[in-house]
Amino acid sequence: MAILTKNNLIEALNNKTLSFDPPIDAFQLQPAAIDIRVGWSFYIPHTWKLTENGRESVVADYVNHTSLEENFKLIKLQPKQYFEILPGESVVASTLEKIHLNSGNIAGILHPRSSSSRRALSIESGVIDPYYSGNLIIPIRNNSVHSLKIYPGERMCQIVFYELKEDIPQKEAEKHGVQEAKYHTATPYSLGTKPDSKEEVGFIQTGDLANLKKSFPINTPKTDA
Repeated sequence: MAILTKNNLIEALNNKTLSFDPPIDAFQLQPAAIDIRVGWSFYIPHTWKLTENGRESVVADYVNHTSLEENFKLIKLQPKQYFEILPGESVVASTLEKIHLNSGNIAGILHPRSSSSRRALSIESGVIDPYYSGNLIIPIRNNSVHSLKIYPGERMCQIVFYELKEDIPQKEAEKHGVQEAKYHTATPYSLGTKPDSKEEVGFIQTGDLANLKKSFPINTPKTDA
């Protein structure tokens, strides 16, 4: 597995193995990565709700949830607006660019830029599978004691691309384990997730993890001795 360098990335962009919408600009192309700009949409977690009992905290249950959006408020910024992330606050943002990985032998890993880390902003890393197409959804946390301004268009994270040892068929790339990929077509105004499979969730809810493992083994092909 090899990291794609600047010349490799230019070649991939030219032959459409890798593409972005809108296209990346000269500021974004790095020696061994592509910087990604934050977009116009931010999701702020709901922390409390008013019920017949009074004020109650919102408990995010990602096993039983039907939609991630029910736990977040969507903020859509306009040109010249910015987003102030409060001390200790965690939000979810969308990337400006939509990424298209049009090959079975290229994958990416999202990393924070060092400039974001120096501002005390944490950005979670994540794997981008072959044939992924969509915006990236990035969790951001402010670890400082100050509110920090985030402007749409800032380069806050970067993707390092890797050439895989073998091609992954598109049908295989669009599956996570035994189910359809959950984040394969995320948009700026949707978290783009699907619930985990009912079979898996059922085992988790009952605590029957032994039978979960037994019921869904990995089928490894036998090799000749």
